[in-house]
Amino acid sequence: MTFEQLRIFIAVAERCHVTRASEALNMAQSAVSTAIAALEERHNTKLFHRVGRGITLTEAGRIFLEEARAVLARAEAAELVLAELSGLKKGSLNVFASQTIASYWLPRYLVDFHNAFPEIDVRLSVGNTTEVVRAIHDGAVDFGFVEGNVDDSSLIVEAIARDQLVIVVGLDHPWAEAKSISPSQWPESPWVMREVGSGTRSIFENAARSAGVFEKLHISFDLPTNEGVRGAVEAGMGASAISASVAAPSIEAGLLVHVPSSLPERAFTYIRHAERYKSGAEDALLKIIRGR
Repeated sequence: MTFEQLRIFIAVAERCHVTRASEALNMAQSAVSTAIAALEERHNTKLFHRVGRGITLTEAGRIFLEEARAVLARAEAAELVLAELSGLKKGSLNVFASQTIASYWLPRYLVDFHNAFPEIDVRLSVGNTTEVVRAIHDGAVDFGFVEGNVDDSSLIVEAIARDQLVIVVGLDHPWAEAKSISPSQWPESPWVMREVGSGTRSIFENAARSAGVFEKLHISFDLPTNEGVRGAVEAGMGASAISASVAAPSIEAGLLVHVPSSLPERAFTYIRHAERYKSGAEDALLKIIRGR
């Protein structure tokens, strides 16, 4: 098994399509197919289901994908250690961030980093807070950014920015004309929220518990993206608590109404594994964030 085979497998697995993977890798489709077939034949294990022109991961393929990502991440980290001996001129920076951070806060800093170190490839993966923490533990990435606090003694945790949650409703919602609402009123509306495991959901649920209304809440929809939540609220599915950065475009466009209520600020948090190497590229990105 080679690193090249792992890269090819990951590209196909992430796209569930040999042709699109070959285009992304700038390789012939036949070479990609041959590499996958060689992996399966060598280990006598099917990694993909092939149905017509489509392919999906088998259970073995899903398990192997996590390991393959972790192996490549460690290899790239080792390569970066050597590259940094030449002064951050070559290498890659792998970042894993939760959705709100990846979409609305982090990009400006990644652009600044790229402008300062144009020869270092920046790769951003996106998931919820739970997925970011798991990826760091698995070794798929060395560090990431999440919303809220992380209670894990094996991780270095640092609050690096602040964010405000706001309650928003559609134009026809009963709260649309309210000057403010108290937490005791939250159970009066159905709620549209991010999925369990997201930082946004966790912060809101903790606020509801502190107010003594959590057991009375009716969360009618949970959706895996900020944009999905925002769109459902615009369509009149209920209220939501989301980042002010996520809500701002729809509020400015007159599609959502911000309803003042008692919601806490939250931290955007930098996390990394305490026992793994901290690269110069990672340090450089952190200096850009702190300086700005």
